[in-house]
Amino acid sequence: MLLRLVAALVTASLFACAGEAARPVAPEVAAAPAPSPPATAPASPVPEDISPPALQHTSVAVGGHGIAVHFKRPPAPWGAIVLVHGRTWSALPDFDLQVPGARVSLMDNLAAEGLAVYAVDLRGYGATARDPSGYTDPLQAADDLAAVAALAGEGLPNKPAVLGWSLGARVAALAAQRHRDAIGPVILYGSPCPPKTPPSPPVTPPGPPAKATNTEAAARSDFITPDAIEPGVADAFVAAALAADPVKADWRDLHVWADFTELRTPVLAIHGDRDPVVNQSCLHERLAQIPGGARIEVLAGYDHAAHLERAAPRFVAAVVGFLREHGTPRG
Repeated sequence: MLLRLVAALVTASLFACAGEAARPVAPEVAAAPAPSPPATAPASPVPEDISPPALQHTSVAVGGHGIAVHFKRPPAPWGAIVLVHGRTWSALPDFDLQVPGARVSLMDNLAAEGLAVYAVDLRGYGATARDPSGYTDPLQAADDLAAVAALAGEGLPNKPAVLGWSLGARVAALAAQRHRDAIGPVILYGSPCPPKTPPSPPVTPPGPPAKATNTEAAARSDFITPDAIEPGVADAFVAAALAADPVKADWRDLHVWADFTELRTPVLAIHGDRDPVVNQSCLHERLAQIPGGARIEVLAGYDHAAHLERAAPRFVAAVVGFLREHGTPRG
């Protein structure tokens, strides 16, 4: 069962709000005419009288720092998944957007399929305080994610999956590399392309965090594909995003990436073919470094926010099908 989604038709700026600044798409993608999104979603909607599980909140302590966790857990879940946001916006605007008269929450979509769904606010986002340093960084974020995954997987026979969106894909891959005992399948959604070899660390340490103000333009910037979305959702996203994250979190050590040759878990890479954050040829080349390879799902006619667009039923079906096929037992 999948949910009907309502989304908004807007014009975007040039930066990706969920992840890193948008980079040019691969030339062969940029030169091709933009395909039209499918007129109808290839899935049956969930009946509107079926209520999703209630949103609940908890936290886990990592090194004495509280990490906020939001979750929706249906009765007798067959698996669990942890959602990791990107660079600019926290968990609830990204993954549990609520719009009157519409059901556009990825958490609701996945919970309707029987998954226990958890979403983390990394340090400096949403309900999680900044790290005492003022920064978050990929390694710390990966360790925080692993602690949330341990919580999400309690009482279930398989290791929880993690899904990282944009910059969150980097965090998800790092967590899977560093915490193989805690994390099962990995979904890299709208992922930037990692370097072929680990880059050198920056020479100059960062100064004080900038604590820049977030903007409405940034909140609208992922919705770039005409006819991919319907009116209503973009405005709701802008309001929710700015309320949750009025100040931009600051990162350091963004040179750190997972070593894809060290990943030992099933990997799904999913993205729209018009996603400006994804260099398809580069990313697919890096995915080939993973032992056993990775499954790749390209959503034709969609962009960086495909899970909030008309691609959402296909997006959820791809994720759920992958997890049903690649459940990873503990031990």
